[in-house]
Parts: sequence; structure tokens; C-alpha cells
Amino acid sequence: MTTWTDDALADPHNRPDKADRVRSMFGSIARSYDLNNRLHSFGRDQAWRRAAVKAAGVRDGDRVLDVACGTGDLAEAFTRTGASEVVGVDFTPEMLDLARRKKTRLDAPRASRLDYEQGDAMDLRFEDASFDVVSIAFGIRNVSTPSKALAEFRRVLRPGGRLVVLEFDRPPNPAIRIGHHFYTNVVMPRTATLLSRDRSGAYRYLPRSVETFLGRDEMVAALREAGFSDVWVKSL
Repeated sequence: MTTWTDDALADPHNRPDKADRVRSMFGSIARSYDLNNRLHSFGRDQAWRRAAVKAAGVRDGDRVLDVACGTGDLAEAFTRTGASEVVGVDFTPEMLDLARRKKTRLDAPRASRLDYEQGDAMDLRFEDASFDVVSIAFGIRNVSTPSKALAEFRRVLRPGGRLVVLEFDRPPNPAIRIGHHFYTNVVMPRTATLLSRDRSGAYRYLPRSVETFLGRDEMVAALREAGFSDVWVKSL
């Protein structure tokens, strides 16, 4: 198992072994991932995903691609829309195993429109202009080279297609930022690690990966550089 050490966390996004570390990390916490999400977001994570689905503006018959789908929560949420097909892609086998297991609990009409496969956000196997919506939730900062992933999202989107990026950001209010920092850097790493029995340092990586990733203005600039227009940000 690869562990996130203090040295590795100093600059987690510029490590040559980032992809291997992230894959190993998510494999180690997969079984407790959903539970930790619910507990440590105080149940808000599902509301955030519903907001992402709403922002996507899915039309009847649309094809949806959910990248870094994890255990399938966002992909499943898209099956509540009129999408004709929802494809979830992730590069961690353990996460996909759980997503497929959860799919068996869906009713037949929703399950029939949902499929999962292993793949890399930076090298999608799909043809150009093959999806109407692409989404990625809490995943773009885990990609080794976000600009490559954004270029791939742009490539597989049809003209007029929509990209939805759901991601954490640093609170702009200084007072809130202090409380947020204490919760994400002190409380959550301890309780989430205990609950998951994790030894990879996943819940130390999480806050550090947010703190050292692109801010909202930088993310908007990256999206525009990748060729996206009408880019807007909504705080949840």
C-alpha cells in the first residue's frame, strides 16, 4: 500500500506517482467511502450531487458521462432524469465493484440505462462528440494533469454539450475558513481514518489536495483555456 507521508503531502499535485497513489488510496477506503461521505458532510453530499444534476440541464434522450464516478452516487442521480444512457468511468477497480453492486438495487428502468467501466479521465476511449453531458464530482483535483482531462471532456462533448465540475473550494470568509480548516485538517482526518481503518493517509490527503489545488478563478481560466464557453460558478 502506498502511503501519503508528510513529504508527499507537501505538494501532492506535482508528484510523478500521483495517479498510482490516488488509485491505491481509493482502493483502500472504497468500502467505507459512502459512509464517510454521509457522516463528514453531515448528509450534504447527496444534495450537492442533486444540484450538479440540476445544473447539467439534462434533456430527454441525452447521453451522460460521469468521470471519476467512484461508487456511483452521481451516475445514479443522473438516471432520475430523462437521459437515455449514463456511463460511469473510474480508474479504481474497488470503487467500480461497489458501484456495480449498488446498481443491482435500482429498479429495472434506471438500471438498464446505467453502465460502468474502468477508464482514465485523461484518455477516454469514447469517440469525439459522443455525449451531451460530462460530469466529474470531487475528482478533477485527483487527476494527474487536469488540463488533459478537461481537453478530453471537451473532445467527447457534442456541440452545445454541458460540463459540470463539482469540487471543493476554500471558504472566502476568513472566520469560516478558520473553522473549516480545523474541521477538515484536525477532526475529519481522525474520525474518518478511525471509521475506515485507513492506513494510506487518505483523509490527510483530502484537505491538503483542496488547499493546494486551483482556486475558483484559476479553475474558470482552465476551463476557458480548454475551449469551454459560458463558464459560471455556483457556491453550494
